[in-house]
Amino acid sequence: MTLAPEGRRLLRIEQRNAAVPVERKPEWIKAKVNMGPEFVELKKQVKKEGLHTVCEEAGCPNIFECWEDREATFLIGGSECTRRCDFCQIDTGKPSPLDRLEPTKVARSVQQMNLRYATVTGVARDDLEDEGVWLYAETIRKIHELNPGTGVEILIPDFSGKVEHIIDICEAQPEVFAHNVETVPRLFKRIRPAFRYERSLDVITQGQNMGMVTKSNLILGMGETREEVSGALKDLRDAGCDLLTITQYLRPSERHLPVDRWVKPQEFVDISTEAEELGFLGVMSGPLVRSSYRAGRLWATAMRRKGRELPPQLAHIEDSGSTLQEASSILARG
Repeated sequence: MTLAPEGRRLLRIEQRNAAVPVERKPEWIKAKVNMGPEFVELKKQVKKEGLHTVCEEAGCPNIFECWEDREATFLIGGSECTRRCDFCQIDTGKPSPLDRLEPTKVARSVQQMNLRYATVTGVARDDLEDEGVWLYAETIRKIHELNPGTGVEILIPDFSGKVEHIIDICEAQPEVFAHNVETVPRLFKRIRPAFRYERSLDVITQGQNMGMVTKSNLILGMGETREEVSGALKDLRDAGCDLLTITQYLRPSERHLPVDRWVKPQEFVDISTEAEELGFLGVMSGPLVRSSYRAGRLWATAMRRKGRELPPQLAHIEDSGSTLQEASSILARG
């Protein structure tokens, strides 16, 4: 009997997935290593202080760029999720009890790393009465309290679409309110069975109605058609989504959904252009773009286009150099 790494039996869908060998990546999917002075300094600091970030622990290919901008991503709520998405590498299971000190710990890490912009994401906690909303909101508050010059982007699960939970998050005043739709309606139930497409769109609308800068993500290469991508773009924009990242699906293991296709850089450029024409305030699109990629810069773009002034302590984020993982940059490099 084949077991998952954590010792449990494979789900039926995982058994089907495992029958397909892991695909070889095309040549254009590679990260450009550029160890600038800010990255080198931050790397030393993280090692010295024993700090933990998603950037390092997930082996993100964009760590060199984001850390050079003094941006990093943190995962809260534990290492196990109460839901299972077929593209996600986070384990599904019964999570450990909440660490009530985690918001302060994350805020102190942000302080020790001297971050300019922090993205906070986490697992779904359907085992908790409030689905973990206190933890997310308190982490925003603690980061701002200890780091008044740092921007915070919060990437939330759907909290079952409950209005009171969304209000709690918005009242904590993150710079960006993000919820990732990830895929098109036809594939949604199969790939994200515990979520609902329309509910995810409604979460974004709720954030927009409460004055938030809103953001979402689409993953390509999971079986969608080009026409379905266009439909999802329109749905997101109609829902009030301001910012969008678009990325290539990379299979975490043989237990996960097989890659349907490798999307070429030019298609990422075309989709980005289409999204901008629909009225998105900022788009990052490329094979190795991730939802937190150059997040501060994307937020600054939205602020300017909304006619809002950047806080003086965050003005530096607006011009942070080139974006190496955008498809347009990949094509320019040849």
